[in-house]
Amino acid sequence: MKVNTLTLTSPDYPEILKNIPDPPAKLFWIGAAPDEWLSRPRVAIVGSRKASYYGRGVTQKLATELAEAGVVIISGLALGIDSIAHQAALDAEGLTAAVLPTPVEQIYPPSHLNLARQILEQGGTIISEYSDNYPGYKVNFIIRNRIVSGLADVLLITEATLKSGTMHTARFALEQGKTVMVVPGNITNPGSEGCNNLIKSGAVPVTSVEDIFFALKISPNKAAKQRAYQGSPEAQKLLQLIQDGLSDQEDLALASKLDSSTLASNLTMLEITGHIRPTGAGHWAAT
Repeated sequence: MKVNTLTLTSPDYPEILKNIPDPPAKLFWIGAAPDEWLSRPRVAIVGSRKASYYGRGVTQKLATELAEAGVVIISGLALGIDSIAHQAALDAEGLTAAVLPTPVEQIYPPSHLNLARQILEQGGTIISEYSDNYPGYKVNFIIRNRIVSGLADVLLITEATLKSGTMHTARFALEQGKTVMVVPGNITNPGSEGCNNLIKSGAVPVTSVEDIFFALKISPNKAAKQRAYQGSPEAQKLLQLIQDGLSDQEDLALASKLDSSTLASNLTMLEITGHIRPTGAGHWAAT
């Protein structure tokens, strides 16, 4: 697939990353453009590479419920919690994005090549700040975590030891002013020591997906309506414009660059499928 590039001066460079400490000078991505999903609620899910049965279970449950509600799942494609979160989102027919510590042409770990393909096939994105042939330094695995947290509204840690890369992600998130949420774990399990310690330090404990919806300031029903519309590309674009607050039909025509016939037919389809409703005087609103 074509590798796309964004620089800090590009008009489509994610505004949310411009505001973090040490924003990446360049972003390389394949799949859907980041601006196609950055307007939706986003949760980064990270954790231990050696996930326990408990860690796998809670990650799968929470990622599934979030994805079913239209929340974008962001993670790092790593072994353990990361890959479980990505796969759960895909199985729920949701959207997920992976941030790599390597160039996008070099999927890491190689064993997750099929998972990366599924992410792209289902409308997701693979992102990296590293160009092709950039050396795979060990520190890259820590540095990329600032992008994982930076792209999200909320960071969710489902299982982590006291000394792990996940703790770096938590630190990045706090520096970025993001809400850090943590699943409590067994106090006798070293694999949950990092999570429990973060809760003692002020992280928000999570015992159900409703805790995360509350942090995102959305209701489950509202989140579900923000799921990607599976109709024509023109209808998807119109729905996104309306969800972003554009309501006047003439303004929608200008922004979408659609002729009057195409505009009318797609608005009708969106109304029939229950995604929008007329509010009078040629105005529309998302339902």
